[in-house]
Amino acid sequence: MWNRLHRLSAAFTPRRRAGWLLIAAAGALIVNAPSVHARTAQAKIARISTGVATLEQVKVRLHWPATAIQGDLQVSAARVDVPELGYHWRGVVWQCPLRRDRQGDWRCHGTVRSQGGPALRLALDLGDDGTDVVLRDDSVRLALRRRTAMPDISSIDLTQVPAVWVQALVARVWSQGRLTGGLIDAQLRLATPQQGPLQVSGQIGVAGLALETADAGVAGENLGGHFKIDIRTDIRADNRASPARTSVSVDGVLRGGELLAGNTFIALPPTAVGVQVSAQRQQGHGWTVPTIAWRDDGVLSADGSATLDQDARLRTLDLDLRSAQMGPLLKRYLSGQLALVGLDAVSLRGSGDLRMRWRDGALAAFDAQLREVELLDPDARFGFSGLEGDLRYTTTGTVASALAWRGGTVYGVEYGPVSLPVVSRDGRLMLRAPVTVPLLDGRLLVENAQIQPPRDGVGLQMEFGLALEQIDFARVSQVFGLPPFRGRLGGSIPRGYYANERMVFDGGLSANMFGGEVRFSSLALERPFGAAPSLTADIALQDLDLQQLTGVLDVGSISGRLDGTINGLRLVDWTPVAFDARLRTNPVAARRHGQKQRISQRAVQDISSVGDASFVSSVQGQLIGLFDDFGYRQIGIACRLVNEVCSLSGTEGSDSQSAAFTIVQGAGLPRLEVVGHNREVDWPTLVERIIAAGKGEVSPVVE
Repeated sequence: MWNRLHRLSAAFTPRRRAGWLLIAAAGALIVNAPSVHARTAQAKIARISTGVATLEQVKVRLHWPATAIQGDLQVSAARVDVPELGYHWRGVVWQCPLRRDRQGDWRCHGTVRSQGGPALRLALDLGDDGTDVVLRDDSVRLALRRRTAMPDISSIDLTQVPAVWVQALVARVWSQGRLTGGLIDAQLRLATPQQGPLQVSGQIGVAGLALETADAGVAGENLGGHFKIDIRTDIRADNRASPARTSVSVDGVLRGGELLAGNTFIALPPTAVGVQVSAQRQQGHGWTVPTIAWRDDGVLSADGSATLDQDARLRTLDLDLRSAQMGPLLKRYLSGQLALVGLDAVSLRGSGDLRMRWRDGALAAFDAQLREVELLDPDARFGFSGLEGDLRYTTTGTVASALAWRGGTVYGVEYGPVSLPVVSRDGRLMLRAPVTVPLLDGRLLVENAQIQPPRDGVGLQMEFGLALEQIDFARVSQVFGLPPFRGRLGGSIPRGYYANERMVFDGGLSANMFGGEVRFSSLALERPFGAAPSLTADIALQDLDLQQLTGVLDVGSISGRLDGTINGLRLVDWTPVAFDARLRTNPVAARRHGQKQRISQRAVQDISSVGDASFVSSVQGQLIGLFDDFGYRQIGIACRLVNEVCSLSGTEGSDSQSAAFTIVQGAGLPRLEVVGHNREVDWPTLVERIIAAGKGEVSPVVE
């Protein structure tokens, strides 16, 4: 009988509550208590072994004065080990006054200590009908009740028990898990037959639960809920310390708290979320999880199954997900994944279903069905409206699908309705035909597009071809807050490639504007929708009509033709941080177009203010105001931006060794030159001057 009780008490004992295990050692002395003529009874036991626990160097001492109505019982053990549940204690001592009541039941209420642990109150009531054990520590209460008629069954009540006390039991079913906070209330039934499975079943409530793994891959904070549990461990006949099979069943609700698993972050609502899980593990094998159910009413319902290897790594996962209202999905379930690409603030509406299949830790197939979905970025980087259809993906075989939407935006640029015919083959998503997107009174043609989702340790990859036809550059200028440039933008990018958050474009784009051409090449975009997007490009200007250009910029009037390059342009968060720009007039092109090279007084003073320059005239300075414009031979300016400093230079032939440099070389009478005096200019200051020049907030500087 006492071996059984010993086993019962061991099966659910927190680390510092090992006194329960010593009941078995004390049992014989309690039942055979000394007579009033006895003084002291002692016993030393080298080793006590049960099916669950082992005690070593056990000492039992009972001292009963001759005329006293009670005796003093002390039980100690040097080592207490419960390998099946992972508990190990050292230096355990329980001491209590032992007495017998009028019904003949024995009671012993005292203090129990273990090495490194605090003192706790342990009460034992032993009668013919059974045994009651209660362990207390202020508001914490653990109670064990066992009836003689059912010696293999015990009931356990836990009240406000710190979660860390049951860490060893959790480790039996989740070796990597660590409970770090929270309180537990429970009413459990513990079955420990001599032959048969160890079983723990009943109700558990948790509040403020915190957990984590050693590698921080899984973590939880402030979790609350109530669950029915059933844990069974079948013991192998040849090795009782090593379970042949373990099964776990959990069915209940979660309320509030946060969970992190890898990059998946879940912020649970305060309302109830139903959870159901059943799992089995065979000795020497991993876990089989035939039942996974999640019920977040209206927002997300999930049903699935999974398998894990011995190290708890995911091998297979099948999930069927349904959402009738996608709005709360982002905050509750998707913020962690979207934050990786800077999209955690987007808004989502609509409904949809998703069926997913994972094999060997990689996505093997999915089938997404979307209904009236709207996805908007609050920073206006992109948006979709009226997204409908299905999208299917597979790593084996071929499946076709189609998506469509009514319209959307990219960085404030609106585009029209689009239909996407898609096929998935061998782990890639591809367009079945070229797609035309109405865009800014022109169109965007997308062809040869294919996407490879993350797999085998490689992140998302995309490849595509683009062509722009007759895009209205005036509307582009309006969208981006630029001066009202006129012209049509066109060109092709035979191949664009995205990997590692970087998009590279082969080929280039060209815009016919201001009577000439602007060409964009060496285009690359990093983190297009993430934090601090970065754009690099080379830009070439050829044969631009300066009169048209300066008319739009409102910086006076210049006639003639302009060529130039802006190489190594780099924008971070759409702000220039580096470039090497060189602009110069082309007198040959001006003659070819029958244009004279003239510059207005307003343009002279604007250039002077921007370039930290002064203008020098061959006539007296006080007469400069009598002339509306001047002839020029050449205009040239260059800026190399590095570390917010613009290194300036002027026309070809300017003395690069001196501090001064010529921006405008005059021609004819009155002969005028604009000369810069400082080759190093703070870039923010230069931008301020350009803005002031556009507003006419400048005054001439004459030498």
